[in-house]
Amino acid sequence: MKISNHTGSRGGRRRTSAAVALGAVLALTATACGDDGSGAGGDKGADGSGKGEIVFWDNNGGVRTEIWKEVIADFEKANPDIKVEYVGIASTEYQSKVDTALQGGGLPDVGGVGAAMLAGFAAQGALEPLDERLGSSSLSGKLNKDMVESLKAAGGDDKLYSIPTSANNGVLYYRTDLFKKAGLEEPSTWERFYEAADKLTNSGKNEFGYTIRGGAGSIAQALDAMYGQSGITSFWDSSGEKTTVNDPKNVAALEKYAALYKKVTPAADLNNDFTKMVAQWDSGTIGMLNHNLGSYQDHVKALGVDKFRGIPQPIGAGGKRVQVSNPVDGLGLFKSGKNKDAAWKFIEFATSRAENSKFNEAAGQVPSNTDAAKDAWISKAEPTKLAADALSDGSTTIVQLPYYLPDWNTISKADNEPNFQKVLLGKMSAKEFLDTMAEQLNAAQEEWNQQKG
Repeated sequence: MKISNHTGSRGGRRRTSAAVALGAVLALTATACGDDGSGAGGDKGADGSGKGEIVFWDNNGGVRTEIWKEVIADFEKANPDIKVEYVGIASTEYQSKVDTALQGGGLPDVGGVGAAMLAGFAAQGALEPLDERLGSSSLSGKLNKDMVESLKAAGGDDKLYSIPTSANNGVLYYRTDLFKKAGLEEPSTWERFYEAADKLTNSGKNEFGYTIRGGAGSIAQALDAMYGQSGITSFWDSSGEKTTVNDPKNVAALEKYAALYKKVTPAADLNNDFTKMVAQWDSGTIGMLNHNLGSYQDHVKALGVDKFRGIPQPIGAGGKRVQVSNPVDGLGLFKSGKNKDAAWKFIEFATSRAENSKFNEAAGQVPSNTDAAKDAWISKAEPTKLAADALSDGSTTIVQLPYYLPDWNTISKADNEPNFQKVLLGKMSAKEFLDTMAEQLNAAQEEWNQQKG
């Protein structure tokens, strides 16, 4: 979704409709990508013959285009009577593209549907429930149960609308060569993180200790830094009605984190999304980068394996690691598709052991297929192995973000990314920023609870 200056009204209004309106500006893009105007929301579609052509929308186009084209080539070789039209869409524009197609037509047969966007699409009736198809398929019993449950929970009605492909995790990448030269210890705690950020900065020589994400996708990274430092382990208070994002401990943590901007980070960080941030880190002299497993291969290509490491997020003052949940990614069937059986064959194939392993090795993420997760490459990709260990050895507490809220993606992107930039620039206090977000989240939670009741 594009960043806008819209900060969102406070109260119980539907932000899903705001996302639809925002997406309207991309209506021409939908036509430009070869959509035929069919497949509007509410269309029940058809199972089809299981042959012919299907359209696949990649929700991380550009970044994952090469590996998806490999998977598609493998699929077409194994299924010569099915052809897949690939459409790569940037992750920042994907929700807008789907929302636009829901109103005007042009939805694909199959597409990327991760936890963060799932609730909004499901609430608009865009997705086909997949429980029965999965139960009778070769994938039954072969998918990571936690990932499946995460996507079920994100759907909001205990139905499975997306088959998991991979799980991500937050990673702190750091330049081992720069740390060694400066005599610094590994930034395994927040105290060491801040010390290193300061010591590695020499702005006169264009050397910085850290690169902060100020552009698209900034909110999730800011939440990770907040909860990681505050040690708060739940997104909602004990009542389940009020969010903890504006707890005084989180406010203090965000103040400290946002103060890094321009002090130990490049000024360009204000507008950097992950692709620009990663490219800047790979090509420059910056000590640390917070991203996720997905950029590991980029760092290997740029720096080799000897100049950096990727470790789990820093440990807090209480001696425990707390981090926010990373959305599980997956593939969904759009309800309006006219060839659902062929589209399901593609999902089944893409999440089979061999293809799921190939995809996640390229993406640097944790496979959803439990057999693929046993493959040798995982132990060789250190950040992936460390992430998998941290998530399973009891050392990490995960703060579950409310992906089930239809409004979540809009609140955490269009409504508040511009405000976070104001915090970095000193034009808005951390408290005002978090109070605003809390008011929106509490209203969305209240609306959700009313609908469930």
